[in-house]
Amino acid sequence: MAATTCFKYGTPVQSYPAQKQQLPRVTNSITEAKMPGKRETTTKMMMMGLRGGHYNPGKRTGLVVKCSGIGIGDFIGGDLVRFDLGRWLSDVEEHRALAIYTPHEGGYEGRYLNRLRYQGYYFLDLTARGLGDPETTLTKVHPVCPAHLGKQPIARWYFPPEVDYRLDALPPDAKGLVVWIIEAKVLSKAELQFLALLPELRPKVRVIAECGNWRKFMWKPLKEIAGLTDGEDA
Repeated sequence: MAATTCFKYGTPVQSYPAQKQQLPRVTNSITEAKMPGKRETTTKMMMMGLRGGHYNPGKRTGLVVKCSGIGIGDFIGGDLVRFDLGRWLSDVEEHRALAIYTPHEGGYEGRYLNRLRYQGYYFLDLTARGLGDPETTLTKVHPVCPAHLGKQPIARWYFPPEVDYRLDALPPDAKGLVVWIIEAKVLSKAELQFLALLPELRPKVRVIAECGNWRKFMWKPLKEIAGLTDGEDA
């Protein structure tokens, strides 16, 4: 051991190599801290909230999360093979206006859109933000004011009805027109009610409105969402 002189007291003292300070190891549920002393002890403290803050060494508790409603489609071809495509096509023909709920990561709705495309439908993609009055925009001649940037006079242009214009342009072998509206969750109840009744005004039109998100792709009749029918009748 090397000896160094302490100028305060004038007596040599021994210097020991610096020992690394042992910090407590923190895990998800248990904090282990080694306490120095004659006998090295280990103190384990459970995470706050489990068993009221008391740790029982005889039992190890944890939170168990169980997922319900899991089927074979969640493990085999979850993003390619959709086992409910047949029911999807039958519900589109029966209700003619559906409210769909897609997963947050997106992409699944394209499988159902392509299946309608294979059936001979053509699509009109719109966003609910900035749509204005759906009845005026889709079925009537409606004005549109272009951006004037503050230096030009405010102009007003008139456009033909979006739905009627595309119905007239459909080829003879087309099965119909699907009005696919994204972000339909921002629409009011009256606007959703008009979209639910639009297939009755235009028989060759089908309406698909994205009204929200869910863990998996699901749909309901738009009339039920808009409050036009009871849930039991839908």
